[in-house]
Amino acid sequence: MSERKTIIQIEHLSKSFGDLKAVDDLSFNVKEGELFAFLGVNGAGKSTTISIMCGQQTKDSGKVFIGGKDLDESTEGIKRELGVVFQNSVLDKALSVRDNLRYRAALYGIKGAVFEKRRAELAELLDFADLMKRTVGKLSGGQRRRIDIARALLHSPEILILDEPTTGLDPQTRKLLWGAVSRLRKEQNMTVFLTTHYMEEAADADYVIILDSGRIVAEGTPLQLKNKYTGDFITLYGATEDEARLLGTSPEKIPGAYRIEVEDTAHATELIIKHPEIFRDYEITKGKMDDIFLAATGKRLTGGENGERA
Repeated sequence: MSERKTIIQIEHLSKSFGDLKAVDDLSFNVKEGELFAFLGVNGAGKSTTISIMCGQQTKDSGKVFIGGKDLDESTEGIKRELGVVFQNSVLDKALSVRDNLRYRAALYGIKGAVFEKRRAELAELLDFADLMKRTVGKLSGGQRRRIDIARALLHSPEILILDEPTTGLDPQTRKLLWGAVSRLRKEQNMTVFLTTHYMEEAADADYVIILDSGRIVAEGTPLQLKNKYTGDFITLYGATEDEARLLGTSPEKIPGAYRIEVEDTAHATELIIKHPEIFRDYEITKGKMDDIFLAATGKRLTGGENGERA
């Protein structure tokens, strides 16, 4: 399989607001067709970076290339490559779903039969055909989010930026949205640039960057990050505390089991060979993305963080 080409290239990007360095000498690449997770607590620099990429804020220094175009020379050209779903809905609540989409499509010269065809495709993808005449102000949060994503996809962008797209949504809507994203990546090789507070969403990414105070503190594939920042965990079901202590000095009591952290899978294998009588019912798992984030930043990533976004 040929190497994926780079579709987003950020070089030494910096942006300050007074004494606050929101983005501090940031450099990274995103490959075409990737699900790229861009993580950090509120104020880490995620939204500022996205705003610069979209041409909404100026940078202090550095270079941004998207789809081979230099942001300094082709801001409008780059905007056509991007579909952006912001944290807060940008839909007009007084208008119907259809009119919201129609007016947005017109900005890209998508009108008449071409618009109707695209509208029908997106309604099928995101399951909102029955909402077309409803005013946006009367939609639920999940319904509104579907229309936000449809709006971002009207012009068939190469890159979809999702800035905390599923915060506050019910599990059914989250599943629908991620199913649509998966289909877009599979059928159109769409690149997806994701920020999220749901770490299980980041676990499915091709590549992950963790920001803290505007700088990269960890990056790699989820597996690379798990191997670097967390150990493996042995969960023993039906074991006694004395048995668990034979395997590790501080077993964690969880409902119906004990959990022991080990350095890696090889160490777990050694323990199984040494104490086969204890491993009557067990599983071995990698550390989770939450564990990685905490190890890399010293902070927990939750959707309930307070503080200024940057």
